[in-house]
Amino acid sequence: MLNKNGNIQNFLGCNASYEEAQIVIFGAPYDATTSNRPGARFAPAAMRGESYGLETYSPYLDRDLEEDAKVYDAGDLELYGGAETALKAIEETTAEILADGKIPLMLGGEHLVTLGAVRAMAKKHPNLHILHFDAHTDLRDEYLGEKLSHATVIRRCHDILGDGRIFQYGIRSGTKEEFYWAKDHIANGSQPKMVAELAELNAPFYFTLDLDVLDPSIFSGTGTPEAGGITFEELRHNLAFLSNLNIVGCDIVELAPNYDPSGVSTATACKILREILLTIKT
Repeated sequence: MLNKNGNIQNFLGCNASYEEAQIVIFGAPYDATTSNRPGARFAPAAMRGESYGLETYSPYLDRDLEEDAKVYDAGDLELYGGAETALKAIEETTAEILADGKIPLMLGGEHLVTLGAVRAMAKKHPNLHILHFDAHTDLRDEYLGEKLSHATVIRRCHDILGDGRIFQYGIRSGTKEEFYWAKDHIANGSQPKMVAELAELNAPFYFTLDLDVLDPSIFSGTGTPEAGGITFEELRHNLAFLSNLNIVGCDIVELAPNYDPSGVSTATACKILREILLTIKT
């Protein structure tokens, strides 16, 4: 059940009440299908704690979380049991936020959690498109016999949306079959595409950010690190273009804070979240 009555610890600067908020954060601490190193379930709590080392003001955007955004932090969902049980809870929470006329922003957890949100988003927005930043295609039809996995999540989203409505950026890992399948079914395969160009579609977008799109030399705190990623500055530059899109929901996934004892990965994730919150048009 969505908590609308306040959270013990909010992400820094997200102090609006549920009623006045335009964006609602909630955590989805789930990583039961992680195929490499688990631990993404700890990300939402870690990000809230680390956020207090961050300024609410973004010098890049000249905007401040306390002054220029109305964000409510609903805390974490209690996710237990199998994948479908977790996905149902995420779908119901997302649907409730959408019904109240607000933008949901989910903190994973592993990438499978995106599917629960997309199920709700597609019901609300039949013309939904997805912008997907990631190191991995996530386009397997199954992984070790399982249809529901963080390795299959975008394929399951495609089952809902169909061809031409998923755009990927930063992809550098996947099976041969995934890359070949993407050429026929994903709008731009795995090739970078400037976000600003997508504004011409005049469509609602769900933005899903797998933080392993960043190079592990600067972001080691993730379950499936993949060499050859982008820099923070490259990511920030691309995030700035989100203001050109009709973002109706988004998520940040796959931070596994325990694999970076320095805390740098968690701090980076917090800064990225701040920039997204201050970029989305409300």
